[in-house]
Amino acid sequence: MTVSTTTIQQQLRTILALTNTEIQIAQTRQAQARTDAVRAELSGNAAKGRKRATAIEKALRERHGVADVVRPALGRVAASIKTLAEQAEPLDEALLGDLALEQELLSRATYLKALATGADDTDLVSLAQRLIDAHTETIEWINTVLAEEALGGPAALRRSPSQWVSGLAARAVTLPGTAASRGIDRAAHTLRQVPDIVSGLRSRVGETVDEVGSAAEQAGQSVLDAGAATIKTAAAGRDAALEAIEDNARVNGAPGVADALHSVRESTGIVDPDDLPIPDYADLNLSEAIAAIKDLDEPADVRVVLHYEEAHKNRQRVVSAAETRIAGIAKDVVGVE
Repeated sequence: MTVSTTTIQQQLRTILALTNTEIQIAQTRQAQARTDAVRAELSGNAAKGRKRATAIEKALRERHGVADVVRPALGRVAASIKTLAEQAEPLDEALLGDLALEQELLSRATYLKALATGADDTDLVSLAQRLIDAHTETIEWINTVLAEEALGGPAALRRSPSQWVSGLAARAVTLPGTAASRGIDRAAHTLRQVPDIVSGLRSRVGETVDEVGSAAEQAGQSVLDAGAATIKTAAAGRDAALEAIEDNARVNGAPGVADALHSVRESTGIVDPDDLPIPDYADLNLSEAIAAIKDLDEPADVRVVLHYEEAHKNRQRVVSAAETRIAGIAKDVVGVE
């Protein structure tokens, strides 16, 4: 048995084990999918991974190698442990771990192609190229999701509750001292400066009016005094209460709190139509809204319109157009065609 044949067998075994880990990760990521389309894509990725695993095992047996039944099983266990452990990590760190796995698979597939070429094994060259194409595509997808996350989302994958908290904590340490002019980045920076209101704002959606009042109390007694009467009179309307507290915060010299509340309103889609970056957006029909969204260049602007649409008309084609626009901007950032 030549050294090259032994090396080929070793690489096939290792790639098979890593592919089983990849399959398990794709399956567990489905629970974090933001939309049905992403969930279907991840399900398809897992199915394609199983086909690749079958082809790899077949190639190994055809070259008189014995499939390692232990390492693939360990790979699946490792993937499960990884998924549980990363729930305490920010989403971007979890995705960077996925990216590292795909990059290793791509490098090994490239090496396998070189080995197969040297051994004049055309069938194995074809398989290696198939693996290269698959992992290249997955790497581009993960890089796009990371870029969407960096731009403020919405990313294809949702954060779990623990990842949301850990991600906020990480940004509190690493964000620069100057807040962004608008959007979630500005809110995160402001919340870092007034940590007493974080717990009141963290859940964002589903807050009761009383909870909003509690957030105002934590932000400062002056805001509470100014907003208490408004909160009581607006008990039936959370949205009106948030807007009133924001206005009172500005009047009473608490612009940081007001900016944070405004960003929460943007992220939950309860801003006034006049505050949207698209003039007369509330009056646009389906095709007009989609066309206007395609003309937006700033992720924050797309994000505000998306959340407003989801909170009001929730037209799925418009929501999809907004998500596609953010993904397009993200691809431009990372250089993915």
